[in-house]
Amino acid sequence: MKHQDDTPLIRVVDASRVYASGDSEIRALDHASLEIRRGEFVAIMGQSGSGKSTLMNILGCLDRPDAGRYEVNGVDVGTLDPDELAALRRDTFGFVFQRYNLLATVTAAENVELPAIYAGMPQQARRDRARSLLAKLGLGDRTDHRPNQLSGGQQQRVSIARALMNDAEVILADEPTGALDSRSGAEVIALLKQLHSDGRTIILITHDAAVAEHAERILHIKDGRIVEDSGVKRVATGAITERALQPAQAGWLDDLKEAMKMAVRSLRANKFRSALTLLGVMIGVAAVVTMLAIGNGSKEAVMQQIASMGSNLLLVFPGAPGTRPSGDIATLVPADAREIATLDNVVAVSPERKTRATLRMGSVDYQSNITGVWPSYQITQNWPMASGTFVTEDDVRSYATVIVLGQTVARNLFSDDEDPVGKFILVSNTPFEVIGVLASKGANAFGSDMDDAAFVPLSTGFSRLFGQQYLASINVKLADDAKTAATQEEIRQLLISRHHLEDFQIRSTSSFMAAAASTQNTLTLLLGCVAAISLIVGGIGVMNIMLVSVTERTREIGVRMATGARASNILLQFNTEALVVCGIGGVIGVALGFTAGFIAQALGTNVAFTPTPALLALGSALLTGVLFGYLPARKAAYMDPVVALASE
Repeated sequence: MKHQDDTPLIRVVDASRVYASGDSEIRALDHASLEIRRGEFVAIMGQSGSGKSTLMNILGCLDRPDAGRYEVNGVDVGTLDPDELAALRRDTFGFVFQRYNLLATVTAAENVELPAIYAGMPQQARRDRARSLLAKLGLGDRTDHRPNQLSGGQQQRVSIARALMNDAEVILADEPTGALDSRSGAEVIALLKQLHSDGRTIILITHDAAVAEHAERILHIKDGRIVEDSGVKRVATGAITERALQPAQAGWLDDLKEAMKMAVRSLRANKFRSALTLLGVMIGVAAVVTMLAIGNGSKEAVMQQIASMGSNLLLVFPGAPGTRPSGDIATLVPADAREIATLDNVVAVSPERKTRATLRMGSVDYQSNITGVWPSYQITQNWPMASGTFVTEDDVRSYATVIVLGQTVARNLFSDDEDPVGKFILVSNTPFEVIGVLASKGANAFGSDMDDAAFVPLSTGFSRLFGQQYLASINVKLADDAKTAATQEEIRQLLISRHHLEDFQIRSTSSFMAAAASTQNTLTLLLGCVAAISLIVGGIGVMNIMLVSVTERTREIGVRMATGARASNILLQFNTEALVVCGIGGVIGVALGFTAGFIAQALGTNVAFTPTPALLALGSALLTGVLFGYLPARKAAYMDPVVALASE
């Protein structure tokens, strides 16, 4: 948009800025009015507290007047939204501050590039322009130096280069020589005069009359009012292309890329604090991965143990439905098992009763479970032999005093190089011949050692060990899984007809598996919740650190806003920093979680690694970064630019 030649570049009409101070108020600007045309070199001069800095903040769109009107290129600044104000600062104004306001964590060239980032200039283009500007200002060999490696005069020249990065039409210089020695100050004034000769509008804020004399026009301000105007002496004739207000051209992907670079720089600048922040997230993620892996491993182990019994197994227990099964209830007898064995779809039936007794071999005593069984027990339990034979039909008919040992019992009664088969042991002072040793089966679904057991013929157990003639359970192995429900009902009707009431319970291994799966899922969920709490605690730590970071970097936020950053840019930057922290912590945490899981596995814990817990933990870490980073980021994004710049 082109303006008429008589339209002032800057027009301030009756502007006031009032600050509350307790019960009173301070009028920093009091009905001030002025006009500045393109190409002028204006010095606004006044003593400390006269209102000159307040006027400069309003001219640079860092602050707004409480009353009056301010126009830039004929546009009423009071009608612009925050993003349009950011665009105005980015494209029209270049700031040169007394204290330079350079970002300490980046190089001179990167400081100069800052306004172009928010203008959407491609990376290589802005890099080339920044180095070109620094070279023109005599800093070609200092482009990769950080501010603390530069003298005051060099830092101010970097600040001037930054102001020129977007080819700003207006240079606002606030006490640009105030922190410099006389030689460096003279060099800065010479640069400003050269920029004026090139056609730029220069607005110089100073309290030094000698500095003000270099301007072509001097305005005196006192008690917030313009009290004297020397008038225009000369307007530069150089050509500066008038620039219309326009939004930044960078897409969200470019913005995100730059925000990530800035985030990594920030983390590197505060290594120790960043490490502590990462630690909380790492512990949380590692806990989630490890806990869920252990929970899933335990679940798989339980399910495998139940599955090893066979999914086609029915278990009949004494006691009415709804009561707790107990071997002390005398409702099942061996005759029930023999009748069940006659049903279709039944492969094998194994009645059982057990007791706990002391087994003795020589001088060694060992207490274990003694179970009376039929030969079909081995079929129903899918339990092979390690050596010898299992109980036979002849053993049951003849009440033979023979015994089959589990691996744990055999190890405790016999030495490693001794074969138990053929040896005699005492069971409750009755000698039994060992006829076989079963293969190792490990722990059952409830964590008990299945190998800590010994087996005798059921008839022998009734006569010599149990003292009772009823059963604790009947195991029924089926031929066809698909007919499980029908066979279960047949057994039920058979037993009701025999007992004349339902004083028994029938369960299938599938119901055990469902119950066990439900229990294990609950346990896994509990472990996951405990681990998630640690992740939330890590997220709160991230939020605290980010809030501290925002407080420490308030001036940096102000500088970014002065160079054209929109609220969305600041919001994206600080949220990205939290996201990067949680992302890095999440990746390391996943690695630590797998490491901890492998260690637990090596120590004998059941562990099952699947991609889902790792992805869930990493996703939760990233979500934690977004959620807990938003509040600090929002606080930073909506800071008042002038307040942020004034922060120490």
